[in-house]
Amino acid sequence: MDPVTQSVLVTKPAVEVFAYLADVANHPEFLDHFASEWHLTREDSYGLGAGIRYRVHQRGNRFPWVDQTVMDCEPPRRLVLAGRGGKYNRVRTLTVYELEPGPGGSTRVTVTFETEPKYPSDRLHDRRAFYRRRLAKATRRLRTILEDDYDRGQRASIAGGARKPATGTPLR
Repeated sequence: MDPVTQSVLVTKPAVEVFAYLADVANHPEFLDHFASEWHLTREDSYGLGAGIRYRVHQRGNRFPWVDQTVMDCEPPRRLVLAGRGGKYNRVRTLTVYELEPGPGGSTRVTVTFETEPKYPSDRLHDRRAFYRRRLAKATRRLRTILEDDYDRGQRASIAGGARKPATGTPLR
């Protein structure tokens, strides 16, 4: 699928916006209107190697799971998440967040999302309009969250529950 790009102007400095985006546990807060069941793939949710797994709500999609990992992290300019989804994880995904300084200490956030299906049958769920509409709403929600601290969803948690004895596991 050709890349889908959406952009928004946030009245926060790029350092603050990048710190929010680099923590993948925050992504469900502004993307939960079309994806659910978010889980971290490791305990550390910030920076290189941090990963997330989620389910995309798309009509007729029998293989909705997507895994993404932070592959490139250039503070405070660029964040790249690469991953796979679809049947047998054949469909490659790429999400790029680019931050540019704007007027008056604001930041222009540009989100680009693209998929690379392996087979023609994988192209059935690569609907450009679906992702364009969802990313437009996501960027608006991102601005609302960062500027007004409003309309927050839930943060992602680690799959499988507690990892350390101090966090409530019965195993000691």
